[in-house]
Amino acid sequence: MKIVKVIHGYPMLYNAGSEVYSQTICHGLAARGHEVHVFTREEDSFRPDGDMRLSQDVDKPEIRLHLVNNPRHRDRYRLSIIDQRFAELLDSVQPDVVHIGHLNHLSTSLVSEAKARQIPVVYTLHDYWLMCPRGQFMQMHSPDDDLWAACDGQENRKCATQCYARYFSGSQEELEQDIAYWENWVARRMRHVREVVEQVDLFISPARYLKERYERDFGLPTGKSLYLDYGFDRARMAGRTRPKDEPFTFGYIGTHIPAKGIHQLIEAFGMLNGEARLRIWGRDRGQDSRALRAIAQSLPEDKRDHVEWMPEYRNQQIAQDVFSQTDVIVTPSVWVENSPLVIHEAQQARVPVITANAGGMGEYVQHGVNGLTYEHRNVADLAQQMQSLLDDPALAKRLGERGYAFSEDGNIPDVNQHILDLEACYARVMA
Repeated sequence: MKIVKVIHGYPMLYNAGSEVYSQTICHGLAARGHEVHVFTREEDSFRPDGDMRLSQDVDKPEIRLHLVNNPRHRDRYRLSIIDQRFAELLDSVQPDVVHIGHLNHLSTSLVSEAKARQIPVVYTLHDYWLMCPRGQFMQMHSPDDDLWAACDGQENRKCATQCYARYFSGSQEELEQDIAYWENWVARRMRHVREVVEQVDLFISPARYLKERYERDFGLPTGKSLYLDYGFDRARMAGRTRPKDEPFTFGYIGTHIPAKGIHQLIEAFGMLNGEARLRIWGRDRGQDSRALRAIAQSLPEDKRDHVEWMPEYRNQQIAQDVFSQTDVIVTPSVWVENSPLVIHEAQQARVPVITANAGGMGEYVQHGVNGLTYEHRNVADLAQQMQSLLDDPALAKRLGERGYAFSEDGNIPDVNQHILDLEACYARVMA
């Protein structure tokens, strides 16, 4: 088949979960003999918007990367110049199927371009972006100044006041005008997104929680919605060797942004009793990373010097560069994640996971079975769970050995079987 994969970023330019997963399945599809094209973005302020650059995957050169430049309009939900570039790609490649991973920083109308050419569309859901304009159901401006307060559901006026107030003029006399403008903007955005959803042939959710939430809260038709967990190259997680002479080590893998809850992890680490280390992996993000380091420096003296900031790693080296250097992985997200890759990867390497009892995090980590869970956003409870493994390393090892809870042998879903499942999805929509 000829397959066009659409994703808002691709490694190594962008290296978060949905991007890494997209690269994994592109590799798997190419290995099966399919012709794979990736339509993705970059942000080069010295080139025009909509400028196209052709590249290739560094590990699999047969995968063609079509990078559209979008440095100035990435906050829009639709952009005609990106629609035009995508249309040109479709006319040139004439794919059998389009598989979308995310449309943020691209354009929602890419779906319409595919359907205008009668090309079937499969859409993997990675977050809440279709039913939440910001994607994570977290408020930027809560009424009580609660930083990154959780949102219980999308409402046009609430979106305007709690998330888009950053675009207000700041004048109290113009407040109602500002609210009305952004309330209308959100309403138009949500109407358009629902029109886009109607055109998609099949939605894939990598967590049962996410599937059920989209069906319940957004009205996604069950007839074109299915659950399929991510697939992984298990070989990447093989070869973990943990040195015996290191202190008990907690690890974090991910982006240095507030939604990931690293600040709460650092605070919880500061509450621990006993010798321990915290290693934090991820790409430096300027001010956010500096702020996190400042939080670490505010810890008690016996803890502040035991927080280590690790360099970004290559996904192919995760076992040696990450899992061999940690005893427990902590996923402390303050937004309700659906199916974090790091949880699966740690489980395959037989590293226990501590995470919140919410969303897909609590779905894939079962308390006392293959890890520990804590009350979402509760720093004291997080510290308590961390302390329990610090006090009992044998328990940590036993929980880690269970691995993935939904297979008898503890192995996470294999990418080769996952590719076969995706091929079946493609065949379904093509039929």
